[in-house]
Amino acid sequence: MSDAEQQSEHLNVKVTDSNNEVFFKIKRTTPLKKLMDAFCERQGKSPQSVRFLFDGQRVNSDDDPESLGMEDGDTLEVHQEQIGGC
Repeated sequence: MSDAEQQSEHLNVKVTDSNNEVFFKIKRTTPLKKLMDAFCERQGKSPQSVRFLFDGQRVNSDDDPESLGMEDGDTLEVHQEQIGGC
């Protein structure tokens, strides 16, 4: 496998909330759940307390970069899950 093919199999994804940026290198076919769980673990957040968005669309745990059409250097945004009412 050439370097170009090796490079295209992986991509770097930035995950950012309002305070932090974390970079991950993942395969295009890796379920994003792994990345989402790792981000939550590093930030001390519960995966149920946040939601991840790519280009304004909610990301599901079984999505992968290929299915979302992500490219190297793309960003996932992390938002607190809004809980309404009291």
